[in-house]
Amino acid sequence: MNKKTITDIDVKGKKCLVRVDFNVPMKDGVITDENRIIGALPTIKYLMEHGAKVVLCSHMGKPHNVFDDKIKLNKKEKAKIEALPEEERAAATAEAIEKAKKDFKKFSLAPVAARLNELLDNKVTFATDVIGPDAKEKVAALKDGECVLLENLRFHAGEEGRDENFCKALAEYADVYVNDAFGTAHRSHASTAAIVEYGFVKTAVCGFLIEKELSVMADSLEHPVHPFIAILGGAKIADKLNVINNLLDKCDALISGGGMAYTFLKAQGGKEGLSLVDDEKLEYCENMLDKAEILGKEIYLPVDSAIVPAFPDPIDAPVTVEYVDSKSIPDDKMGLDIGVKTQELFANVIKGAKTVIWNGPMGVFENPTLAKGTYAVAEALASLHGTGATTIIGGGDSAAAVQQLGFADKMTHISTGGGASLELFEGKVLPGIACLNDKD
Repeated sequence: MNKKTITDIDVKGKKCLVRVDFNVPMKDGVITDENRIIGALPTIKYLMEHGAKVVLCSHMGKPHNVFDDKIKLNKKEKAKIEALPEEERAAATAEAIEKAKKDFKKFSLAPVAARLNELLDNKVTFATDVIGPDAKEKVAALKDGECVLLENLRFHAGEEGRDENFCKALAEYADVYVNDAFGTAHRSHASTAAIVEYGFVKTAVCGFLIEKELSVMADSLEHPVHPFIAILGGAKIADKLNVINNLLDKCDALISGGGMAYTFLKAQGGKEGLSLVDDEKLEYCENMLDKAEILGKEIYLPVDSAIVPAFPDPIDAPVTVEYVDSKSIPDDKMGLDIGVKTQELFANVIKGAKTVIWNGPMGVFENPTLAKGTYAVAEALASLHGTGATTIIGGGDSAAAVQQLGFADKMTHISTGGGASLELFEGKVLPGIACLNDKD
């Protein structure tokens, strides 16, 4: 990685605007998973300990623009209203706007600020707006070594819209811009890239979290120790089209599980019943299978599947499964996990690996009965612990699965960004990284 980090500059006495990823899950205002907060602490502590005035900013979820003069409803809401008789639209619009105003409480970062203050010895304040009077006052009052967290960036439409005036207002808090939000580094928003791209901040560096993400993942992709195995799962193959193409050029073998595998299997002539299949991508799968053959590489697909009559509702409801050949799934059944034979096959492929990247579960891991395939793959990766192998979990559901199943401490690296990881695996340049200053 050739980007400057916070250790390459003098931060004492300077206002450091730090883009973090505090988009944490919450229930009734209580944080249920604080891993992203913990992940940001090394950077925040370093800056505070070195005398910086730290201004933290983050998004939370996908709220409406409640800090703007006029709330804009989203496309889904607009479409629903437009489908109504004309005489009902005004009342429906007013009702939707009143509902949108409640986003302020639902998506506020106040609970995060409270938890952060506990972790940082009561040196954190919370601004109830972003570029408004409360934020300006609290930033101006910062002393060296103190910290303020701004309210949810996405309460302003200018965040996702890359509004220049919004960027300029944010830049007033920044002698130095620090990006430590890998989970949003693939987004070209005001706080992730535009504030630097527009030239409002000249000194732009990364924090320790992004430095670690890039040093582990980017380096492993560019200079992997072989054998290099890529494991891709999850529901949709459309999300991973270019990822598969790029990884086939780099890896020694590719394992495909989850819902996306059934499109590959149908492309091979399989009967997939009610399983998730993207018929528009069959030709692509055929091309990838041909490419693998030309390159002398193997794409490993499920040989047996755990099948059920319907998707469980609720998702963790008890289900009874039977195991069948993955290419012979009955018309009235769907595959929702890899079978026992496949678990053994995938584990054997993983066994001798020196570099493994994994993105996407092997089945509906949220259901105890349908989590066995994901567990088996996680267990196989865990068995590499202590062998010198590098095991990388590419964020998202696979990261959640590894943590839930108790294997997190056996992995070399668990990424904080599922979408960003995928784009990195795809070979894309991430806007939130590209905008940072290069090392001399």
